[in-house]
Amino acid sequence: MQADFWVTDANAGLLTDAYELTMLQAYWREQMIGPAAFSLYMRRLPKSRNYLIACGLDDVLRFLERLHFDADAIDYLSTLGRFDRAFLEWLAGLRFTGSVWAMPEGTPAFAEEPLLEVEASLPEAQLLETFVMNQVHFQTMAASKGARVVHAAAGRQVVDFGLRRIHGADAGLKAARAFHIAGVHATSNVLAGKAYGVPIAGTMAHSYVQAHETELDAFRAFARAWPETILLVDTYDTVRGVRNVAALARELGDEFRVRGIRLDSGDLHALAVEARAILDEAGLRDVRIFASGGLDEHEIERLLSRGAPIDAFGVGSLMGVSADAPYLDSVYKLVEYSGQGRTKLAPKKRILPGRKQVFRMESNGESSGDVIARAEETLPGRALLVHVMHNGRRTQAGTESLEAARSRAQQELARLPARVRAITPAEPQYPTRLSIELERYWMELSANVGESAPGDGA
Repeated sequence: MQADFWVTDANAGLLTDAYELTMLQAYWREQMIGPAAFSLYMRRLPKSRNYLIACGLDDVLRFLERLHFDADAIDYLSTLGRFDRAFLEWLAGLRFTGSVWAMPEGTPAFAEEPLLEVEASLPEAQLLETFVMNQVHFQTMAASKGARVVHAAAGRQVVDFGLRRIHGADAGLKAARAFHIAGVHATSNVLAGKAYGVPIAGTMAHSYVQAHETELDAFRAFARAWPETILLVDTYDTVRGVRNVAALARELGDEFRVRGIRLDSGDLHALAVEARAILDEAGLRDVRIFASGGLDEHEIERLLSRGAPIDAFGVGSLMGVSADAPYLDSVYKLVEYSGQGRTKLAPKKRILPGRKQVFRMESNGESSGDVIARAEETLPGRALLVHVMHNGRRTQAGTESLEAARSRAQQELARLPARVRAITPAEPQYPTRLSIELERYWMELSANVGESAPGDGA
């Protein structure tokens, strides 16, 4: 039988940690099927992040709508010798029938704020942990990095070049989507273009130039095939490559329609200055300079602060893998079972009990701080968690378009204080606090929790 080497709707239920299924069988045996609430949040932000951009919700909702264990999955689980046949028969009929409240994609988020909360029977809600964390963690990490790169580019075009070095096919696809939400203008990833409608971009690699007898021959041929292209000029000698573009312009005269050149190595500042001078002297003032090669938000900011005449950036590996902060301290924790709050007393790993809401305060059009509150509270400010799924089906709020998420990210980021949007650590940090009611509830529960209180797994 051919093995499944790709995650599909049919086998996604098995994309979980083994302990989720062992817990499910234990819950099933004990008939612990009462209503539960789980919260997904980041315990703390990386030191290099002033904010995060919530992302990945759409994939979570898709997963929940389709969650099932087909005959092939049940057959595989039965071969492990770990699960009761009656439990597997029950598992075959399991579907998600609960509700989800979440920050819409593109919303800036901070430490301990729920990005989403799930309310369902305990087994249903527990089973989601691995997949939900997998999708929200990575896409939030990617969108947060992408937003920083876009901020550093200060309105100049940014193109995602990360696919070839991102860790896996699913990550490469989902990163392109997350970067688009964050404001990145286009991607080299063709499948992302088809799947999400993200604009794609790309012209030539060094191998095309190498395959021709001379660099000028390569430019000449490629410009015939793709007149409004961007020519890669650093295969041999960057300055000579720019001069070859100028020579091609003289050859073609009015038929020259090349839109830009790409610098991909060396001292990008010095080369951009020299390239701009050569192009301007040749009357090619409309030919843009596109830079790539080892770029991130810090290098882009450094180049632009020195006045580099660069019009657009291609950013690959360092954005694709979020090199400076390659993981987030994300958790998915039980916060309520059978109407009772649940918490955890481990040092520096507190769990805020009960379902929650986050209120964003604003003053003069600027976000001034967040309050994490109990779900039933009504406080000043804008409530960020919205009801996106009910009885296992998306609500209207859970069906928004990718472009709506992109627009939200731009608008919400613009509301953050300038020090928080910056790529340097914010001083002071964006203020967040617990409401009086949530603080009291957490302290009371922490004081009274006993060894008999159900835990929430590892």
